[in-house]
Amino acid sequence: MAEQKLTAEDVARLLRDPSGDVRADTARKLAMQYDTPSLSTSERQLAEDIFRLMLRDAEVRVRESLALNLKDNPRVPHDVARTLASDVDRVALPVIEFSQVLTADDLKEIIHAHDPGRQKAVARRDNLSEDIASELVSEGDAEVAATLAANESAHISEGTMLELVERFGDDPSVQAPLVHRAYLPITVSERLVHRVSEVLQDHILQNHELPADIAADLVVQSRERAVITLSSESAEDEVERLVQQMQDHGRLTPSIIVRSLCMGDLKFFEYAMSIKSGVPVINARILIHDSGSLGLNGIFEKASLPPSLLPAIRAAIDVIRETDYDCGANDLERYQRRLLERVLTQYGDLGVDLDRHDLEYLLSRMNTLSATLTIA
Repeated sequence: MAEQKLTAEDVARLLRDPSGDVRADTARKLAMQYDTPSLSTSERQLAEDIFRLMLRDAEVRVRESLALNLKDNPRVPHDVARTLASDVDRVALPVIEFSQVLTADDLKEIIHAHDPGRQKAVARRDNLSEDIASELVSEGDAEVAATLAANESAHISEGTMLELVERFGDDPSVQAPLVHRAYLPITVSERLVHRVSEVLQDHILQNHELPADIAADLVVQSRERAVITLSSESAEDEVERLVQQMQDHGRLTPSIIVRSLCMGDLKFFEYAMSIKSGVPVINARILIHDSGSLGLNGIFEKASLPPSLLPAIRAAIDVIRETDYDCGANDLERYQRRLLERVLTQYGDLGVDLDRHDLEYLLSRMNTLSATLTIA
């Protein structure tokens, strides 16, 4: 490892050969030596005076060497750090990204200069404050927003996230890092979920909070992609993985289970009951489809679902047994509408007891399907 301490020989070499390379090496050694706690007050003051002289060096590599070796030093005088951060990119970017000497006002000034490269350097800073994150979203472009979203240590308020979605929510480069953040407020998930790809929708469903109606819609939508292909082995794997991940993250709610079944997603219901009850899916299917009442009653109780949902679930299963695809255009939509019509018709007649929000959701889906088929 090269000697870091500035020696008498270094001084003599600088006098003999004042080239850019020698000055850059001198800057490196002086910066490294400045970081040692053993320096006296007068020695530290002398080093700082030399730094200020080097800031005016015409050779960029000299100033760059100074920046690289002072960027994360908390003892650097503010004026030195600020001057380095105002230099050309090779000098400025490391200081902008790492220096804790720069103040919030310094960072705001950098952001408002509207240089995307420097804004991205700010966005990469460790433990970025909510205030600075807000400035970046207001003043930066999509690349800056994507950089900020990818910075897990950045503190981003709910309001700033909502603004980020509003401005850049349709940009895939922003969507992915935002969706994969460890935490998203429910309001952000709600606004973002309909703008992203199916893969990112699944990630939101499995890892972030969503309003119940939107979560149920996502379950149905992701399962519809598998239902269309009927019972392929890959569809089985997809269903089991989705249901297990939802259970692991506390998303497999009774509301989502009953709504999905009422939309005709029997396979999702079978895996949900299997996982909720701890019964293998093959056995769960036997119990669910028992022609009597004992099988469904037994697994329903073991799954610890609210008893009030049992009539609705039994009615939906009975209708599913009698209803099938017609293999024509929009057959999935027609199948779902016929199923909903039957379930909702029996709502009063058979004592089906749905939560008000679940009933409103199913009625809304019914209206949507009817509109879709009318347009088609």
